[in-house]
Amino acid sequence: MTVRVVLISHASTAATREARFPGDEPLDERGLAAAAACRGALGRVRAAWHGPERRCRQTAEALGLDAEPDPLLADLDAGDWRGRRPADIGAENPAGLSAWTSDPGEAPHGGESILDVVARMTLWLDRLPGTASRVAAVTHPALVRAAVLLVLDAPPAAFWRLDVPPLSQTHLSRHDGRWRLRESGHILGPVDQDTGRRPPGA
Repeated sequence: MTVRVVLISHASTAATREARFPGDEPLDERGLAAAAACRGALGRVRAAWHGPERRCRQTAEALGLDAEPDPLLADLDAGDWRGRRPADIGAENPAGLSAWTSDPGEAPHGGESILDVVARMTLWLDRLPGTASRVAAVTHPALVRAAVLLVLDAPPAAFWRLDVPPLSQTHLSRHDGRWRLRESGHILGPVDQDTGRRPPGA
């Protein structure tokens, strides 16, 4: 039996634009419009979930997904660094920022380490149904990165080398207990409401 998973990175927020560690802010106008333009682009899924933050819920709703919140899909907890830019943190606490970005087990901000996030994503993937199905989850770049590392059996230190843009989708599949990465980084495009298809090049 094959389980197919589509992970969608939430649409843009003010923190995305300003390169800040996010809190629980909503989508910005551009992000909400971009997600709404992609309504129906994912096709049919058997079940869907979203991270508990507003930006994930709003993205799921705009995409037309009947999704349930799941705390395992919450964003990486940046602790005391929430709302701040890495550049500012680096100027104030270069040793702390360097430790966090170079050692997956470090969490100098008082939040989660990369290893914590990878462990959380492992638990979420393990809980998926064992029957053949296609499911979707709207979550955060950190969780998508963690999933890709797990599927590829890549070292956690590679976490920061993965680029996950807003509204990108990552396709995974599990067959006979083995995960495969089918596609990653493709940006969702708008759907023609008359034909139900995405226009060429979208």
